[in-house]
Amino acid sequence: MAYVATRGGERAIEQAERLYRAQMGEITPARVAEIERALPSLIDRVMGEASLYAPDLAALALAQSGGDLYEALLLLRAWRSTQPRLQIAAPVTQGRMLTHRRISAAFKDIPGGQILGPTLDYSHRLLATEVVQGKSFTPVPVEKAARPAPACHPSLAEWQKAQGLVEAPTLAPVDRDAIPDLTKEPLLFPAKRAHTLQSLARADTGGVLALGYSAMRGYGNAHPTVNELRLSEAEVIVRHPNGTEFSAGRVKTSQAEVVTTRGQGKLRLGFCATLGWNEVKTIAGATLDLNAAGAPKGSPVNEEFFLYHTEPVESSGFCIHFKLPHYVTFQSSLDALRDAKAQRNKTEEPA
Repeated sequence: MAYVATRGGERAIEQAERLYRAQMGEITPARVAEIERALPSLIDRVMGEASLYAPDLAALALAQSGGDLYEALLLLRAWRSTQPRLQIAAPVTQGRMLTHRRISAAFKDIPGGQILGPTLDYSHRLLATEVVQGKSFTPVPVEKAARPAPACHPSLAEWQKAQGLVEAPTLAPVDRDAIPDLTKEPLLFPAKRAHTLQSLARADTGGVLALGYSAMRGYGNAHPTVNELRLSEAEVIVRHPNGTEFSAGRVKTSQAEVVTTRGQGKLRLGFCATLGWNEVKTIAGATLDLNAAGAPKGSPVNEEFFLYHTEPVESSGFCIHFKLPHYVTFQSSLDALRDAKAQRNKTEEPA
């Protein structure tokens, strides 16, 4: 593939950028604050795919890109790459998370109980058209429960392991400073387990959904059932230079475990987690993880296939690079077509 430099149009390029930015208008702190307040699901999605938990910066990136998700991710990842890495947080366990929502489609009565939490799962989807007619839509206030739910809940998979329903993997203790980091190392195959989970955590939600959906429809080798879906807040525990550990705050996290009964007499688990609350992505990602073992190369549930093709910045960047001048490549192909046509005409001429 060959490229040529674009020259001679600097003023046109500058004006094109001005035209783009003119669509957004002035970006004010009030606008950024309103985006952060009004669009929590979108902010969560951007933070998860950018691998950066910073709601205000995610809102700023959305304001600056006019809502273009891939542009916003590029802005955030570029900014993140310029920041120093001060600390590595302590590992988080499910039983210590502040849980807002926790459901299971596999077991009705799970240890700790199910928590419905904030959801529209059982609601009618009706557009509030009265708003465009000048009226306001005011949500009905939440009524407090007579008995508050516990803040933390145990891991369902741990209970299943104790019951002999799930194979307990052999754990190899790793120091938290030695955990492989995808933002500093290339993704190679067979991928390290940490790299697989990190790739899924920052993968494009739409891409993960498309490939996960194909597995659910029969293009995988296992149909998923949601074992546990959890929306929670995780404490970020970091180490002070004097050796003491302290909480630097909490971050919203989503995680999903899906299971299949297709195993050696036990349930098989697939897992996915991400920053922010994003149920669709974690269920689809866990489905891909569940189906990855033994998947043929080139299938949508092959690990190399879905990890490479759901990387949002690389895939969107490769897509839009086709807008750049390909004059040399295209002219070469055109010359080959002309030569072939000339040869065909020559052989078809009557003797």
